[in-house]
Amino acid sequence: MKLWAIADLHIGHARNRMLLESLGSYPDDWLIVAGDASDTPAQLHAALTALTARFARVVWVPGNHELWTPRQLPEDQRGQAHYDRLVALCRRLGVLTPEDPFPVWPGDGPPRLVVPMFLLYDYSFGPPGLDATSAVAWAEAAGLRSADEDLLSPVPFASRSAWCHHRIASTRARLETLPSTHRLILVNHFPLRQDLAVLPRIPRFRIWCGTRLTDEWHRRFPVETVVYGHLHLRQSRVIDGVGFEEVSLGYPHQWADGRTLDSYLRRIL
Repeated sequence: MKLWAIADLHIGHARNRMLLESLGSYPDDWLIVAGDASDTPAQLHAALTALTARFARVVWVPGNHELWTPRQLPEDQRGQAHYDRLVALCRRLGVLTPEDPFPVWPGDGPPRLVVPMFLLYDYSFGPPGLDATSAVAWAEAAGLRSADEDLLSPVPFASRSAWCHHRIASTRARLETLPSTHRLILVNHFPLRQDLAVLPRIPRFRIWCGTRLTDEWHRRFPVETVVYGHLHLRQSRVIDGVGFEEVSLGYPHQWADGRTLDSYLRRIL
């Protein structure tokens, strides 16, 4: 029995959808989907339907793309309400989400919990002292602007930063109640540490990549591994004895023709 992970499937791209169709069957294994499988609920349904048919258990966290909604939608269909509908979609398919009890890993080894999280970002990965508006202006000065600024509504929260801080507080409270006897596999779409949000070609884009409030979570809690995506820069690192696994697939130009999706799955356990 194995635990695998993938992020940033982006099946809105035809080549990525074809790659998903190439995936083999893993009837005894679990899969972590660390966000950005899709841009729309219909795409998410298609991706998770394909994955639940191939794995014994699928664990999902939202990426920023999945949280996108058209501006013309009424507020009660955007932001938190949209996220709630995605959670309901997952539950209909038997997929675990950040709103469900954290599952105990049933495989070999010490007791472990798989911990899906939804934390967002608060622009603090930019220069110290900048508020969100100033951080966005700093990125725009380098020709960068995330589509999140137009498509990721935070309603009913006042801002994406406020939504992020709410998620940080509620998730931290849950983590503090977990038994110290269990090792944790933390899963989030965005990296938990600022030093992981290194984007050589677009360095100022890092303001849309996480929050400094989680920089020390791998030390504060009994974490064995942190799984994330978003950066489209696949890597494995060890920091303070904790594994950090960036497991994204990315856009078609970021993966190699001739390889199946199986070769991009990252084995976590």
